[in-house]
Order: sequence, then C-alpha cells, then structure tokens
Amino acid sequence: MVRIFQLILALLSVGLTGCDTPNAGNPVLEGKTMGTVWRVALSGVDASKVEMLRQKIQQQLDADDQEFSTWKPDSALSRFNQSRSREPQPVSRNMADIITASLRIGHLTQGAMDITVGPLVNLWGFGPEKAPTVIPTAAQIEAARQLTGLQHLTVIETAQGAWLQKDLPALYVDLSTVGEGFATDHLARLMEKEGINNYLVSVGGAVLTRGTNSGNPWRVAIQKPTDRENAIQATVDLQGHGISTSGSYRNYYELAGQRVSHVIDPVTGRPIQHKLVSATVIATTALEADGWDTGLMVLGTEKAKTLALQQQLAVYLIYKEGDGFAHWMSPQFSAFLHQK
Repeated sequence: MVRIFQLILALLSVGLTGCDTPNAGNPVLEGKTMGTVWRVALSGVDASKVEMLRQKIQQQLDADDQEFSTWKPDSALSRFNQSRSREPQPVSRNMADIITASLRIGHLTQGAMDITVGPLVNLWGFGPEKAPTVIPTAAQIEAARQLTGLQHLTVIETAQGAWLQKDLPALYVDLSTVGEGFATDHLARLMEKEGINNYLVSVGGAVLTRGTNSGNPWRVAIQKPTDRENAIQATVDLQGHGISTSGSYRNYYELAGQRVSHVIDPVTGRPIQHKLVSATVIATTALEADGWDTGLMVLGTEKAKTLALQQQLAVYLIYKEGDGFAHWMSPQFSAFLHQK
C-alpha cells in the first residue's frame, strides 16, 4: 500500500504537493536552490552513495543558478541582460536549450509565455527590484512593454557552439518561469549518470519521476487553491513524466486595495485578473510542463482549454466558479489520474 505524504517542496508557492514516501531505508535528500527547495527521493540506492550524491546535486544546482539567475548580477544570464550589444553572444548549450524550448512554447501560446517579460515582472515587484509602493501608471506599463517581445531574441546553434542574440539592446530575459523545470530535468540526467533508475526529483514546483518507489508508482498530489498545505485536489501517477503547476493564489501582494498576482500578462502588461487560479501540466519533461503551465495560466480558462485540446496536452485547470472552485481536465490528463 503506497502512502501519500506532503513533500514540502516549494509546492507552497505553486500547488503541487509531494508524493509517495519511500519505504524504510530509502533516502530523501533536500536542500535549497534558486530561492526555493530541491528534493530527491530515491529507491533502492546504496546508503554509502547518499552523501556523495547530495554534494553532486547541490554542486550541479548551484552551477545552474549561477547560469540562469536574474538575482545574481554576475550570472551568465545577468551578463547577457546587462549587455547592450546587438551582436551574437556565446552561451552554453544548456542556455541555448532552455531558451529554444521557451521560444517554441511562447510562440505556440501566442506570446502568453514570454521569457522577455522581465521588465514588467520587475515593474510589478516580482524581480530583483523592490516591490512598488503605488500601482504603476499606464505610461510606465507601456514603456516596460516596449522593452519586451519574443521576436527580439534569437538562438544560433552550430557545430562550433551556441550564441544568443537580441536586436533590442535593453531586452531583459527572465527564465524564472522555466528554470525550475530545467533544473529538475538536469537532476534526472544526473541520476541516470550515477546509475540510479528509481527516483523522484523536484526543484520548486517542478517534479519528474523515473522507475518505481520500491515497486509502487511515484505519485504527486495537486493541491487545492488554499493556504492549507495538505488539501489535495487530485493525485496522479506520473509514469516517468514531468509535472508542473502555475497558480495565482499564493505568490501575490496587496497594494492600494488590489491583489497583485505574480503572473503577468505580456499583452496587457498587468497581473492577470481572470478566474483561472491554477494550471497543471504533465509532459515528457519537467521543462516542457513548466513552460506550458505559465502560458496556460496567462491565457485564462477558456483559451487554456482550447489550446490544451489543440496541442493534445495533459492539463488540469482549477478556476473560480461562484463562491467556490471548479476543475477541468483534458483527456490526456485523465490517463494519469490516480483512481482511489
């Protein structure tokens, strides 16, 4: 009998709640990265490897953070953002991969998932800069919008290496919407490299599993849109896939009597105000799930449903209805749903 427990990932900020607890003797490792929590649950791993593995995990995640962080002024991404050059700039294959995937999902969502939305994120107080003390003016919002746009960013890859180019000098790339997914997939690659075949890895709200938990499925619970950490909406068997949730009900602040969500609509330049409160996506990789959930969250309930069906995505939406909440899932998602 598999027991469900709450992995306190940074699920506190998104709405996925951890998974199945490993059986006695199976380790769960955890630490901090990217301003959130990472966790690795293992099954059938020799105890003598655990401490060495913990160090390798932290070293890899620290390296990822040093590359993709907008909070570190000396990160590779920050250096690109600070540059005003229109010339191609050399980047790692990892950087090229995460941005290529983000651009593809961004175009498929018609710009709803936009990694160049950084100026707007910062304007509304969800980046490295301080939160505003007043609501930004229409002029400020429009000025920030003029500094965004996926069309201004290009990835160039050749056999000799990879380059990133912007035709708008002030373009500011923010990978916070996909960084957790990439880091989770990177952890999975580390597990495979170390010969580990049964694991659950997570960074923040992005989760990916492989194999089994002592012969049982790894399970992840989708949290209800509430501050109660153990309120479970639904439980899924990931079957070796990645999962990620974007939600508007936790990461916000109150300003001038308004609730300001961290989810910014690149089209309006403002935080979303529609009734969709949570979008969960299951995909072959955590990066893919992490990118799609943000785009769907921005689009709102009806547009998210339409796009999920068009793209045959495994999607679970929670939205406000009357005084409560309702949910919708795509046919692809129902295949992962755990029937109690």
